[in-house]
Amino acid sequence: MSSDIIHNEKHYDVVIVGGGMVGTSLACALGRSNLSIALIETNTPNYDWPVDSFDLRVSAITRASQNFLDKIGAWQAIANERATAYHDMHVWDAGGEGSIHFDCAEIGEANLGHIVENRVINKSLMEHATNIENVDIYCPAKPMQLLLNEHSAKLQLDDGTSLTAELLVGADGGQSWVRQQADISVSTRDYQQTAVVANVITEFPHQHTAWQRFLPAGPLAFLPLSNSTDTSNNISSIVWSTTADEAERLCALDEIDFNTELTAAFDEKLGKILSTGPRASFPIKGQHANQYVKPHLALVGDAAHTIHPLAGQGVNLGFADAQCLAETILIAHESQKSIGSFKTLRRYERSRRGDNLLMLEAMGVFKQLFSNNTPGLRELRNTGLNLTDRITPIKHLFMSKALG
Repeated sequence: MSSDIIHNEKHYDVVIVGGGMVGTSLACALGRSNLSIALIETNTPNYDWPVDSFDLRVSAITRASQNFLDKIGAWQAIANERATAYHDMHVWDAGGEGSIHFDCAEIGEANLGHIVENRVINKSLMEHATNIENVDIYCPAKPMQLLLNEHSAKLQLDDGTSLTAELLVGADGGQSWVRQQADISVSTRDYQQTAVVANVITEFPHQHTAWQRFLPAGPLAFLPLSNSTDTSNNISSIVWSTTADEAERLCALDEIDFNTELTAAFDEKLGKILSTGPRASFPIKGQHANQYVKPHLALVGDAAHTIHPLAGQGVNLGFADAQCLAETILIAHESQKSIGSFKTLRRYERSRRGDNLLMLEAMGVFKQLFSNNTPGLRELRNTGLNLTDRITPIKHLFMSKALG
C-alpha cells in the first residue's frame, strides 16, 4: 500500500486548479520555462460542436487581452476558429435622448476588440497547453483535499494521486473550491439582476458594432458574431439583464413572442428579430475575495473577483491576473527567490487588487446610475452621455480604457 502512495505522489513547481480560460492561459504563460506545471480540470471538454452553432457564452476580448493571448501563442488559433472584430460601439438610454458612439477610426485603431465564444477560447488554450512540454494536464480530475503548510501546498485528487507544489493557484471560478478550502472570505454584491443570454438572427446586419441599450431594469447588449457561412453578418449574441422574475418570464415565452418583445426592447436598431436560438439565464452577482494570496497559494480570475457583465470586462480582468501572476512567478524564479512565499505573492496581489476593485466599484455605480428610471437621475445620465460623446479627450479616454 505504501508503495502505491509513493508511486502516486508527484511534485510540481506550480499546480493550477481550474482549466477554464484564465487557468489555462496561466499554464500557457508559464510554459516553456524550466518550471514544472500541473493543470487540473474536473470536466472533460467537448470540442465536437456543429460548425454552424454558436456558444451561448461569449466574451468581449480587449486589445490588451488579445496581445496577452498572442504572446502565449494562443491568439492565432482563436482567430482561425472564429473571432468577430467590432469597430464601433453604440450606447443609448431608453429613458431619454442620451447616447454615445465610439468609432475605432477616431483613435486610429483597426478595431475596438473581438467578440469570441468562450468555448473557442477554451479550445485554443487547452490545445496549446497540451503541446507544451513542461505542462501536465490532469483531466478529468477532481480535487478532494487541500493542505497548506509553511513549505508547500498538497493537493489530493479523486483517483488517489497526491500533488505537492511550491505554489497552488485557484482558477476555479466564482464558487472556487480552492478559495473555500483556503478559508478566504469574499465580499459580495447582489446586483438583483439576472442575465438572459441567447443568439439571434436580425433583419439587418450588425455592422460589426457592439450595441447596448440601458433599460430601467438593466442593460440589453447585442454583440456581433459571424462565421464563414454568415455573409450577411446578421447573427448576434444578446445579454439581457433584468429582474429575476422577468428573466424567468422571458425564458418561458415561445420564440415568436420573445422575438417580438426583444425587437421592441432593442428599439428595432437592427430591424426585427427573425429567430432566436436556445435561451439560458444566470444571476448576476459581484464578489471580491478579501485576500488574493496566502503562503503557497494565489487566486486568479473569477475565483478572486466577479463583476457585472455590462462592460464585458470579467475575463479581461482574469487574463490580466494571469499575466501579472506569471510575470511575478518568472521574475522571482529567475532571481532564485521562492515563487510561493507570501512576500513574492503579495507583489501580484498589490498589482492587481486595486485595479479589480476599481472596476468592481465602477460597475456598481453604473448599475445604480442606469438601471432605474428616477426623475432627475435620468436627466443627469442622459446629459452625461451626450457630453461625453461631444468632448473628444474624455471620449478617447473611455475608448483607451475599453482597449485595455
